[in-house]
Amino acid sequence: MSVRTRVGIIGGAGQLGSAIARAVLSAGAVTPENLWISSRSGGAGALSDWPGLTVTTDNRHLAENCGTVILSVPPASAGQLGIAGGDRLVISVMAGVTLARLQQITGSDRVVRAMSSPAAALGMAYSPFIATPAVSAADRQTVRAILSACGMTDEVQTEGHIDHFTALTGPVPGFVALFADCMIRHAEEQGIAPALADRAIRQLFRASATVLGQDGATPAEQVQAMVDYAGTTAAGIAAMREAGLGRAISAGLAAAAERAMRIAVDQTPGDAGNLRRGRDSAE
Repeated sequence: MSVRTRVGIIGGAGQLGSAIARAVLSAGAVTPENLWISSRSGGAGALSDWPGLTVTTDNRHLAENCGTVILSVPPASAGQLGIAGGDRLVISVMAGVTLARLQQITGSDRVVRAMSSPAAALGMAYSPFIATPAVSAADRQTVRAILSACGMTDEVQTEGHIDHFTALTGPVPGFVALFADCMIRHAEEQGIAPALADRAIRQLFRASATVLGQDGATPAEQVQAMVDYAGTTAAGIAAMREAGLGRAISAGLAAAAERAMRIAVDQTPGDAGNLRRGRDSAE
């Protein structure tokens, strides 16, 4: 599915912005000629191998020339975007910035709040979104075309769920890497060479991701199958449960979600004046 409007990404040279840009370009959802990015440096960064796209340092200029504007800047920079959204479709992937605040700082009623991750560059992100009532069916097609190019997407009906999804699926590969690192360290403590432990655990997680990604048994059903088999994995699962692994993971996810909810709290309210000021583009 292709996007029919010109798309601009504010912060398009940053890690997440460039990942989304590469995703839509690689999937053919947006052509280079219909993609604008803004960055402080005025450079395309990792997108320099896509000739034809437009790069600017002026957020206002980008917004004036694009029907769809994606906001991919640090939450603390939300109040200094320097744009007037008008009747444009605005899609934000900034953590913690609410729909109401997005409407305030952009001046647009057609606002979508989404989350994604740098895995978008590989077409492997999960990017849920929620929209304001002013977002039309055609707008939703545009949103789905962009986010589907990044991987998988769903529309949710409760805004607070976006914060929880930020904690659940945004930390790529942080949480998984933590578990893998614990396993590697355990192997090394048993005298296994670090290089061998690293290779073995990387392969384990690569295979596990493939199995989990296939249709069929749910993760819970797969765990229960191992428990029912009553082998070595069952013994490990029982010990991890007894040690409180589930509670530790839940506590970590709750902490991440709380951070997502509060990350933009300290922004100064009433930044609407910034809509008519400045040319500050954050990567």
